[in-house]
Parts: sequence; C-alpha cells; structure tokens
Amino acid sequence: MPMGNVRTEGEARRQQLLVLSERLGVTFHDIALLDQALTHTSYANESKRNTAHNERLEFLGDAVLELASSTYLYEHFPEMPEGELTKTRASIVCSTTLAKLATGLHLGDYLLLGRGEEMGGGRTRQTNLEDVFEAVIGAVYLDQGWEAAQAYVVRQLRGEFENAEHGAILKDYKTILQEIVFRKEGQSIAYELVSESGPDHAKEFTFRVRVTGKVMGEGTGHSKKEAEQHAARRALEKIAPHTQKKR
Repeated sequence: MPMGNVRTEGEARRQQLLVLSERLGVTFHDIALLDQALTHTSYANESKRNTAHNERLEFLGDAVLELASSTYLYEHFPEMPEGELTKTRASIVCSTTLAKLATGLHLGDYLLLGRGEEMGGGRTRQTNLEDVFEAVIGAVYLDQGWEAAQAYVVRQLRGEFENAEHGAILKDYKTILQEIVFRKEGQSIAYELVSESGPDHAKEFTFRVRVTGKVMGEGTGHSKKEAEQHAARRALEKIAPHTQKKR
C-alpha cells in the first residue's frame, strides 16, 4: 500500500523511512536526506511550507551513478574498448532498468506526491521511478560519502553487471529487428512518434514500430533513439523471443 500519499509527521514517517533504509542496506546518519530524495516536485509545490524536493539530489545521483558504473566496467572488463564500454554502461543505466530497480525496492510506495500527480498515476510512472532511484543515490552519497555510494550502486546493479559479464548487454535492437524482418522480401519497418511530454530538460518520448504496416511494439525513453530501441525490443519479443532469453 502506498505510504507517501500524505506526509506522515514525526515518528511515523521516520519509522517508514527506517524500514526503507533497511531494505536499501544503508543506515543513514541524516534520515531527512532520504525523505528529500522521496519528495516529488509536485508535493513541494503544493506544500504550504518550504519543502525541499528531490531534483537536486537526482542531479547528483545521476553523476554518482555514471561514475560508479563506469569504474566498475573499467575494472572488470579490462579488454573492452572504449566504444563498447560506453554502450554497455548505457544499457545498464537506461531508464527502463532504473525504473525496474526502483520498483523492486518499492520506492514508489514511499514517494511524496502532489494530488494531481498521485491521481495521474505518478507513483508508477517510469520517469518518476528513474528519478527517485537516482535521487536516493545522491542522498547516500551526501550522507555516507563516495565509497558507500559506489558500493550501493554496485549492489543495486549487480544483476545487470552479471548480465554484461555473460554477454547479455543491450543490443542494437533496431538493427537486429531489421536483420530479421528483411530476411523476407517485401517487408518494411517504420517508426512513428506516439507522444512527447515533459519539460525541455526531461523530455519523454513514446514511439511505436510497425512491421509491414502492423504495430508490433511500443517503447518510451528520454530520447527518440532510446524510445525507438525499446519499441524494437518489444517487437522482437513477439517476432523472435529467443533473442531476448538472456534478459
């Protein structure tokens, strides 16, 4: 059951956050940082008090996440060239993966949301989940320092790193789809924009892919390229599910 519909004052909210921190495997010195990481801008805007939201922590957490994941890949994949390191990191820290991890940690249940955002399904919205995942990393970094934050990131991404070690990194799904579809003459692939939302600094695009006129997949991402890749992946799950077995 969602725990963040209305801010629970004092000890009750603190107990909620302690439960979450135990799930995260982090003992916070300043539990207020975790509270801030879970505070959406919509809640802060509707609050009558001067309430800090999580956007700055998200910004910081994004940087920590990139450095921690880059360091891990650099150390554990000594033979991998720069271009492949970049692709592998992008596959691991993509929006879909971060939202999935946030869901597994039940971060959405603890989010503080404004009424409109709550009614609009903000608790399970991919962008909110991705953002809160990064904001929590920022909170861990400020509270515990670099080494603890790095360890936290590696712990949360362990499964993704293991996938990379076994070769199950993000493939160029558009290329794979094209190779499969074009094995038969007369087939075509077309990507079309379904929707575009969000402010300029946090755009979210949704694309669908048609194979010979039939809609076969739909995907969302922070860039058109990412959205198209996710749409292609959905199509591959229908057309050639064996290409997805490692994921």
